Amino acid sequence: MEFTDYHTRLAAYALLVDERERVLLAWWNGEGHSDPEWSLPGGGIEFEESVRDGLVREVFEETGYHVEPGPLVAEHFFTARGRSFDGWFRAQRFVFDATITGGELGTTEVGGSTDHAAWVPLAELGGQPRSEIVDVALAAWRGEEARR
Repeated sequence: MEFTDYHTRLAAYALLVDERERVLLAWWNGEGHSDPEWSLPGGGIEFEESVRDGLVREVFEETGYHVEPGPLVAEHFFTARGRSFDGWFRAQRFVFDATITGGELGTTEVGGSTDHAAWVPLAELGGQPRSEIVDVALAAWRGEEARR
């Protein structure tokens, strides 16, 4: 399929794991078309933003934290049929290591796709509903291949 035959959604996410072996996650509410699940903080990049600027904005909206993006940890993509338009789309996702530089835990967006954020112990993540991007990021962080 040629690039002119599908839509593209760019998204950036932050992987934040603290010294207590907890990962910062955002509770995605499913937006009325999917089951809710944990995801990494982050999301869609606006047309006029760089990927890193979009990451900073999204993380603040979803978690209340200001972050400084670090190195790229993982890239991931998937393809699907569009929900809000006819045809196919490709979701291209970038996961960055990040450092918290300020703020405090608390979702700042109102009426958005994130209900709350929390530090979730890695040991308790196994049975939790979660987006594939969480597994992709943690596998890259551990130097493994993503699996569920």
